[in-house]
Amino acid sequence: MATSCPSHTCGTDAEAAKREEAAEELRLKEQLRRIQHKLLVMSGKGGVGKSSVATYMAFGLSQKGYRVGLMDADLHGPSIPKMLGITGMFQVDDQKHLVPVQVNENLQVVSIQCLLEDPDSAVIWRGPIKHGVIRQFVSEVQWGNLDYLIIDCPPGTGDEPLSVAQIIPDVHAVIVTTPQEVALSDVRKSINFCRKAHLPILGLVENMSGLVCPHCGKSVPLFGTEGGRKTAERMNIPFLGSLPFEPRVVEAGDAGMPLEVGSDASGPFLESLNGLLSEVIDKCSPPLPEEKTEAMTSDVTKEVPRMEKDNFKVAIPLANGMLCNHFGHCERFAILTVQNGRIESREERTPPPHEPGVLPRWIAEQGVNLVIAGGMGQRAISLFQERGVQVLTGAPALDPETLVNSYLQGNLVTGANVCDH
Repeated sequence: MATSCPSHTCGTDAEAAKREEAAEELRLKEQLRRIQHKLLVMSGKGGVGKSSVATYMAFGLSQKGYRVGLMDADLHGPSIPKMLGITGMFQVDDQKHLVPVQVNENLQVVSIQCLLEDPDSAVIWRGPIKHGVIRQFVSEVQWGNLDYLIIDCPPGTGDEPLSVAQIIPDVHAVIVTTPQEVALSDVRKSINFCRKAHLPILGLVENMSGLVCPHCGKSVPLFGTEGGRKTAERMNIPFLGSLPFEPRVVEAGDAGMPLEVGSDASGPFLESLNGLLSEVIDKCSPPLPEEKTEAMTSDVTKEVPRMEKDNFKVAIPLANGMLCNHFGHCERFAILTVQNGRIESREERTPPPHEPGVLPRWIAEQGVNLVIAGGMGQRAISLFQERGVQVLTGAPALDPETLVNSYLQGNLVTGANVCDH
């Protein structure tokens, strides 16, 4: 005869589950706070060398002195361990957190392959399980303080890139293509996916742009020419650079020994890669390695002006419950009321359709005195100032209460205005 469990037991289990969920959310936010730049490397189709680009971006940045994490989110076809010569399984620390594989002094790697006893095992998972694994790869891994987290996703616009966009609100996309039209057609879908998912695009990389003849030095356009640059111009996104087809890269990947990247790197591929890395560094604008301190919270910070009164309202643009970097295209606004220097209430409101000048007027009509945002155009900032609304930009992608409490305590860390228009 079946019996039901006592109600007090069910209540205890539910409370324990809520506490664990809250603790996991806190771990995730704390981990993201310690990672300065998050880059999602994606492509519209397979075979464009996306994983090679992700590997060389991470490896190259680490050799330039930046602290880098490389997360292999291609759960069904992980290839990064092979390209970096990684074998064996992960270690686990005393708190049962995964310890990333240390490739060199500045580069750490996490891949599903390092959780499999047999590297040839097939991973057969549906979307919810993949979402949970990607979340754990961020929150349950001891990444430490990073300048860059490079995330390699499988081709297409399916579960993995969507999960990354939801889990890491301030991630930026690096889209990889080859010059031929069949690849460019798919990459345009990736660009539109990013726009619909409110995922900012750092830029487009054209891979396998040509084979440089080792004898005469001329470039042979194996897959066409200039397709990536023209697509970037037509779709109004930054073009980060072209990488030529290089047989040595193929050989190095098979051997698990990537080509050394440095200021004196020679050869068409490495010279082009250095140019690509310079573009990435410039667009992310992190501090120079020699200027960095041990605490990430001191990086690219700026003085945060304080309100002159203890009673005011704060508006924060939201996406998936966290601060949204795209101020003008957010889903909702959280409006928090501060009384006597403490948060008294919170409400969420849906903004009117985005048109120039509409949001500053609408937010001012809600009685808001302060806006905390990731990025905002200078015109919008001026319109807010005209209405007596103070604006803070460069805030991290955290929940509204954490942002406002940090502001009230005088320890809100802000960086550069991330608006790209």
